[in-house]
Amino acid sequence: MTLARIADRLDRPGLLLFLPAAMLLALMLGGEVAIIPLSLGTLAAVAAMRRGRGTAVPVSDQVARALDLALAEGAASGASTGCFVIQFDDASDLCDRHGRVRQSGLLAACIARLRGALRPGDRLYALEDGSMAVVLGPTLRLDIEAMVAIAGRLQLVVQQPMALSLEVAQVTCSIGFCHARLLPGADGRALLDAAQVAADEAGRHRPAAIRAYTSDLAGIRSARDALRAGFAAAIDSGQIRAHFQPQVSTDSGEVTGVEALARWHHPERGILAPGQFLPAIEGTELMEQLGQAMIAQGLAALAAWEKAGLRVPTVAVNLSAQELRDPGLPERLRWTLDRHDLAPARLTIEVLETVIAAPSDDAIVRNIARISQMGCGVDLDDFGTGNASITSIRRFALGRLKIDRSFVREVDLDRGQQRIVTAILAMAEQLGLDTLAEGVETPGEHAMLAQLGCGHVQGYVLARPLPAEEVAAWLRQYRDRLAQALRIGIRAERPN
Repeated sequence: MTLARIADRLDRPGLLLFLPAAMLLALMLGGEVAIIPLSLGTLAAVAAMRRGRGTAVPVSDQVARALDLALAEGAASGASTGCFVIQFDDASDLCDRHGRVRQSGLLAACIARLRGALRPGDRLYALEDGSMAVVLGPTLRLDIEAMVAIAGRLQLVVQQPMALSLEVAQVTCSIGFCHARLLPGADGRALLDAAQVAADEAGRHRPAAIRAYTSDLAGIRSARDALRAGFAAAIDSGQIRAHFQPQVSTDSGEVTGVEALARWHHPERGILAPGQFLPAIEGTELMEQLGQAMIAQGLAALAAWEKAGLRVPTVAVNLSAQELRDPGLPERLRWTLDRHDLAPARLTIEVLETVIAAPSDDAIVRNIARISQMGCGVDLDDFGTGNASITSIRRFALGRLKIDRSFVREVDLDRGQQRIVTAILAMAEQLGLDTLAEGVETPGEHAMLAQLGCGHVQGYVLARPLPAEEVAAWLRQYRDRLAQALRIGIRAERPN
């Protein structure tokens, strides 16, 4: 239940008679954290009764009205004001890790801390989307640096650890803000909207990011919203297509798989890479649609190549934490494999290291275990960039580490790079994991990785990501080149 709904249900004088008993019971059963929602609800109810029993005013309208008053007061006194919008990072993950009741308690405790950190005259509001808005009271000598400092202080009070019954929890938040001087002549609604634009940008760089509003952000948001609005239709119309990059064994040279990489064949902007459209759909249900499309297209391509006499052992598809948390994912994968008459081993799921390195998420752990038990491969993508510990890696049913390009670049020339890759390969061997180096661009890098003992390579040294219809031709050409190289090698080994 949101704090707004708590306040609404408590907006009756008769119910206030029962609050002392309710608080005592909550304290006995759940401790201090449990009484915070009731306390905040009581304050909200009292405020609501002071307003009278008319139609409730949306919180965003209340914020805009408070900003209008602050702007007017500031214009009269020469002071300035501003607006912050605070978004709790990964609030849904808190629910998965601690349960809905504790999630509500944790967020309520954070809100109570925020209230305690504000200055007299500042006001805190819980917005309809779960974020918080802070309206600064008119302040002399308020500049951007001062607002950054205030945002940092708000983050600091939120992220202090909180003790639960058997563990310690920590919440982080990302904050966007707008100083009134950045929008000359604007009203309270425009100031709130600008702060929300900045908060959205901060949320894209979470956790614990801070962003100030600039005119450029409005254009970026508009372009991102346009991409998001057109993405679902793009999937339905076939504009979102899988391109495939081959993976080969450093031992035999044989093709061991391909990775499916999404490309948007935009009718006006040309072919868009993931970095150009993924930020627009992250955190939405469109991510699931993208993942399902890549899996379906990847498996369909495997079946088509098979009919053409070109066997590719597996196709790899990267899934987000949001998709990996879906309890229906394993069965959906099983159904899609059956529809294409392919064994589970023909599909590999790639998991970003940032997902593995994140705080414990039992839903993801269970899903990855189920997917592995089905017989699908599980790769840890971008290894070396997400600070995953050996302990966290061992919790997941992984089969292979993909070494990030940052460690592969110039590995044939840089002794430091060689030592890092050697250490990664040794760790993988001790954990019983296969290895693949991604982003291999030169023959020298390829040769050095093979010499160091890396199992597979992928990158421009073999091929750029190719549309499905071009992969068949590449496979035939590669097979012919490999056969020719083997024949030359055999002749070279014959005695004189």
